[in-house]
Amino acid sequence: MVKEELIQSACRVIDKEIKGLEILKQSFSDAFVQAVEKMMSVKGRIIISGMGKSGHIGQKIAATLASTGTPAFFVHPGEASHGDLGMLTKDDLLLAISNSGESKEMADIISYSRRFGIPMIAITSVMSSSMARAADLTLLIPDKKEAPEACPLGLAPTTSTTTTLALGDALAVALIEQKGFSAEEFKDRHPGGKLGNVLLRARDLMVKGDEMPLVPLDMHMSEALVIMTAKSWGCLGIIDETGALVGMITDGDLRRHMGNDLINKTAGEIMTKNPKTVIGDLLCVEVLRLMNEKMITNLFVVDADMKPQGLLTMHLLLQMGVA
Repeated sequence: MVKEELIQSACRVIDKEIKGLEILKQSFSDAFVQAVEKMMSVKGRIIISGMGKSGHIGQKIAATLASTGTPAFFVHPGEASHGDLGMLTKDDLLLAISNSGESKEMADIISYSRRFGIPMIAITSVMSSSMARAADLTLLIPDKKEAPEACPLGLAPTTSTTTTLALGDALAVALIEQKGFSAEEFKDRHPGGKLGNVLLRARDLMVKGDEMPLVPLDMHMSEALVIMTAKSWGCLGIIDETGALVGMITDGDLRRHMGNDLINKTAGEIMTKNPKTVIGDLLCVEVLRLMNEKMITNLFVVDADMKPQGLLTMHLLLQMGVA
């Protein structure tokens, strides 16, 4: 195939899947609202199950729910038939996924949920299917007549899996919004990798205590420079008699005041007054943005009384992958 044919093929796939998503978008009704309400009221976990490609999509939905404040996990229907049914309790809710609604492998887990009164929501494209009839509530995805599979054979799950995934995302986002799930809670579930670093707050990375380079207003620069060199952060915070931050000295300030009388001046004479500061709750990505906007590389984290709680440097932020 030539380049143009390959691109046209790719575009046809996307167009068919977009069509499926558009149909799904128009189909949201009371059933979706009821599904969210049922999932909100569950005391236990959301158990997702599906076979084949539906199972793969189910695993992603389970992971999204679990990471956004709704306890959930995936149970393979085959493994369920060999003991994993014991993972389901009466406090849980079963979210069963099957495009046709007739997957034989799903029979045991569906039967178990009905036998023990475990609420069940079905996701399928066939309202008259066995799975839909067994469920307490059914969420429909577009059927093959409305939205054919993007596969040229019309067989490989493509459009159907895309719409199922989108429906799962819609449920997860609705639950996030209804529960008021916060970025802080999201961070607690994502402590590793770049995502966890992006969600760090100023208080999580700042140097504090004796590591902070702080000197009083009246300290002579002959002493202040020794402290600045020993702390090695490339700056000094200047505090008044109450301990509040009133100024800051950076390498730039030293260059601007370079002269024979530098060491005889006080920190208060050299400092830049009213330096830019942040609070501990500010996300580190916001701190980095502020540094870039103001073209600074160091700033202090302060409390409501302007008393230094810590120091952040651009080097620390970049070292932790905050960008």
